[in-house]
Amino acid sequence: MIDIRPRAELGGAQHGWLDTRHHFSFAEYHDPARMHWGHLRVWNDDSIAPHSGFPSHPHRDMEIITYVRKGAITHEDSLGNRGRTVAGDIQVMSAGTGISHSEYNLEDETTEIFQIWIYPDQSGLPPAWGTRPFPAGERAGSLVTLASGMAEDGDALPIRADARLAAATLFAGQVAEYQVGPERKVYMVAASGRIEVGERIAAAGDGVAVRDETRVSIRALEDSEIVLVDVR
Repeated sequence: MIDIRPRAELGGAQHGWLDTRHHFSFAEYHDPARMHWGHLRVWNDDSIAPHSGFPSHPHRDMEIITYVRKGAITHEDSLGNRGRTVAGDIQVMSAGTGISHSEYNLEDETTEIFQIWIYPDQSGLPPAWGTRPFPAGERAGSLVTLASGMAEDGDALPIRADARLAAATLFAGQVAEYQVGPERKVYMVAASGRIEVGERIAAAGDGVAVRDETRVSIRALEDSEIVLVDVR
């Protein structure tokens, strides 16, 4: 099954400094049919105005991945971590027993991010944070794993979940293939461009929910950037 969830039909809100779209129920948006996708709980598409952002707030027992699509985001947390993550790179926060953090766009341009939450396999672990650059050239033409809790993905940023986040940049006409394990689900979004998944077409910002498939073929109909999450 491949289900397209058009960006125009997503939940969301406009706060002046923040324009956000929710692929799953979040904050004021509630849809009983879209509470989660397997262990994937949140996929928010956020545009943050220059010199604004999220003040310090708490989390616990959640794996939170931020994929920066444009601009940069500056993170600061109660563990003393501080870092700036730029477009094309990711940061991972394992909230564990509890952590407070702020996320600000300190740039002179709008920052665009995907914020992705995944349920952890274990609760009660110490909180942690990390970031890592992944030059776009490394994922040109194929999907590259950026964050993962799977043993075979040793080069990725670690998360505490049986899940994987991968990304690819495809030129028009290029195809990326992804193997889907038994009883697993995939959710993907084109950060830019336009793609064909199976025989379904998705534009930038549309969600693509996949289940009961063994292989996913992603064809770029125009130059595209794709972010994919694999969960059980």
